[in-house]
Amino acid sequence: MDSRPRSPLAVGPIALVLAFALVAVVTGRARAHVDYVTDPPEATLDALVFLVDVLSDPVNAALVGGGMVTVLALVAVDLRVRPAIPDVTALRDALGEYDEYVPWMLRLSVGLPLVGAGFAGYLFSPAAPADARLLQVGIGFLLLFGLATRVAAAVGLGAYLFALALEPALILAVEYVPGFLAICLLGGGRPSADHMLWRVAEREGTYYGRVDPVHRVARRLGASFDRFERYAATVLRVGLGVAFAYLGLVEKLANPARALRVVDRYDLTAVVPVDPGLWVVGAGLTEIGVGLLLVAGLYTRGAAAVAFLTLVGTLFGLPDDPVLAHVTLFGMLSAVFTLGSGPYALDAWLAARSPRADRSAVSAGSADD
Repeated sequence: MDSRPRSPLAVGPIALVLAFALVAVVTGRARAHVDYVTDPPEATLDALVFLVDVLSDPVNAALVGGGMVTVLALVAVDLRVRPAIPDVTALRDALGEYDEYVPWMLRLSVGLPLVGAGFAGYLFSPAAPADARLLQVGIGFLLLFGLATRVAAAVGLGAYLFALALEPALILAVEYVPGFLAICLLGGGRPSADHMLWRVAEREGTYYGRVDPVHRVARRLGASFDRFERYAATVLRVGLGVAFAYLGLVEKLANPARALRVVDRYDLTAVVPVDPGLWVVGAGLTEIGVGLLLVAGLYTRGAAAVAFLTLVGTLFGLPDDPVLAHVTLFGMLSAVFTLGSGPYALDAWLAARSPRADRSAVSAGSADD
């Protein structure tokens, strides 16, 4: 009998990427924030009528249905057969060595766009022009330096939520919520100014340790967050999942007229000669599917990889799409790919119930739940 560990998640990322390849044929690069690259159309389309019209075409129905069936079939086979691939296990082991760099990764992916937004003249999202340079540049640089990290992230979160209440268009940048929350949970990490100053202050006999009134309070505050650090992966994947599902549902399927303008403006049908409506439907369904997988924590790393690749395609397919606005998504998806599913995920649930579960399939501490 084969004695290799057989995890229900062993080939999840690979199977998911391959399965979504068929859907990608009809979605290509029409997955940007359409509000960033188009103006509102003069006429609107009824979303349900549009969807029915697109899928009433036999070719469109076959491509969309075939993609969905392929995804579901590969998932079913993976859960049933549970093959073990040494390359995937080795990759997960390697990713486990990068956990300590995730706080730095998150600080960069949130801090850089904030600084850029401040100088570019918009508030969190290009859809909300505003002069908030001092606020955003200040928070951004504190995060980049890793100085007063948790306080800066909390202020940033509060500023975003307050601004969102006044300007609903900021929902397009909802990824800032899980980003700020994860930074609050993880702190500055290493390298960071917080860590360096803490080490100096803790050294007996240092002058800085005598005069700095903050480090002892910061140490106690950090200790209170230690027990919650393990939930950072959960916060990130759920937050990103909601963001992707929202973009697919609201920006694509519920707003087909504007999404069609993206297809027409960039001549995407010349890249893959299919019906323009199929581009919109395929893009919307793919984003919703990736979002739901992230929320559920099923094939988490595979879903993060697919989402990352779609964003890369956007950079090449939509040349005037504001790249800076997507940096946060790039960084957070990289963090999810590194950490795995975290607690309260189907990945963890399946791995814990596998007779010979490969615990590297989920992040540390997640299989307890």
